[in-house]
Amino acid sequence: IYVVNLRLATSSRPSGIADESNVFYVGKRPLQKLSHRDAIAQQQRDSEALAAIPGVQAVSFTSQMPMSRSGNNSGFAIDRKQAKSTASVSMYTSAGPLVKTLGLKLVEGRDFNADDILEIDSDLDDGKRFAKGIIITKPMADLFFPGEATVVGKTVLYGTGNDAIETRIIGVVERLQSTDASAKARGEYSAIIPHRASYTYSMFAVRTEPGQRDRIMAEAESALRKAAPTPMRIRTKTVDQDRLDRYRNEKALAWMLMAVSALLLLVTASGIVGMTTLRVAQRRKLIGVRRALGARRRDILSYFITENVLITSGGVVAGLLLAVLLNQLLVSQLEMSKLPITYLAFGALVLWLLGIVAVYGPAWRAAGISPAIATRSA
Repeated sequence: IYVVNLRLATSSRPSGIADESNVFYVGKRPLQKLSHRDAIAQQQRDSEALAAIPGVQAVSFTSQMPMSRSGNNSGFAIDRKQAKSTASVSMYTSAGPLVKTLGLKLVEGRDFNADDILEIDSDLDDGKRFAKGIIITKPMADLFFPGEATVVGKTVLYGTGNDAIETRIIGVVERLQSTDASAKARGEYSAIIPHRASYTYSMFAVRTEPGQRDRIMAEAESALRKAAPTPMRIRTKTVDQDRLDRYRNEKALAWMLMAVSALLLLVTASGIVGMTTLRVAQRRKLIGVRRALGARRRDILSYFITENVLITSGGVVAGLLLAVLLNQLLVSQLEMSKLPITYLAFGALVLWLLGIVAVYGPAWRAAGISPAIATRSA
């Protein structure tokens, strides 16, 4: 149950995108290569064409999307002496209003303005040019500058060593998950880079009015084809679908564990019934003697229930110890959280109750055995 709850909690984590059901993205790839100038001009036309569709609230170019499982990560550091980067960060490249389009919550600093944007020719890029300012997530800020009240204005390094490029933090958003949306801490480390680049593949995030997303998705392809003079491949996808695809395995695992748990409880109850029935059969004469000596039905009933509670208690104690040891192993190896004491108490209570319920039927039948029949020789 604890692992199931962890999986379900992971699959319902916020991505940082507000009202995910109102956001989709569209990607396009021209069938022929464009020059840097033509590619930048086409991006502008595409953005305007999408924004002109009735019901569209905001449009922004973006290099990737949260939970899409496709994108770019790069290492960032805080000191040139570092041999390894402080964290691998999901890189969202955008020259548009990405914060507004995704509905990200800006908790510190400001959004980009026109002076922050750096234009890069992808064909000529040598990797030595980088934006002077970036926006990062709050978890990334806490990792790089733990305990700091504010990180705006602080410098981080893109890369490591002497070749690392300095850039300044100009804003912090509460959350923007990485493309893989890892359940580990790195899934929350992201940065938005204000680059305008001539990528071969262009992607646009689109925020729509409530209830208008599906209609606008259908119209988006037509609008992009009209805005482009050359043939292209176009693909649209919703954030909801990305969430479904990303967490499909977590939900499947949760259902599988629930089914296994139910089957294990059923097998346990069946085992208790079988063992108690066997003990009753082996003690028919003993039961008959006790009945003949004046034992009441409830005395026989309480005898078997007490016996089963003692056996169950021994199993529960052993099980709790093994559960704690297994959880410590998972915490150390897989970065899972520590098993709360409430789950241990709940598990023990359920198994005790299961033991009592399962033994009640055979014990009640044993209490009804006639002394004359029970003491009769075979």
